[in-house]
Amino acid sequence: MPKTRKPYPPESREQLVALVHAGRTPEELAREFEPTAQSISNWVAQADRDAGRQTDGLTTAERTELTQLRRENRQLKVEREILSKAAAWFAQETTVNTTRSSGS
Repeated sequence: MPKTRKPYPPESREQLVALVHAGRTPEELAREFEPTAQSISNWVAQADRDAGRQTDGLTTAERTELTQLRRENRQLKVEREILSKAAAWFAQETTVNTTRSSGS
């Protein structure tokens, strides 16, 4: 079973990104510190997107907004489904009660 670990603190990420921007490679930082070279490269790319130096993906703010909007969209779909079922139930009850009253 693979081990999972807590995410690295933002301060650590920022320091490693700054070291890469200062000229060190992610591979040498990976040998010196715990994160993998790929993780460090990913952090550098995300920092560049956030700073506007890279335009090949979403910024952190856009990613956060997208996650929030997807969550809200899921909730609205659930609520719409509940309202649809409730409307169908009330329509059925109205039809049953109307049929009983018109028979008198």
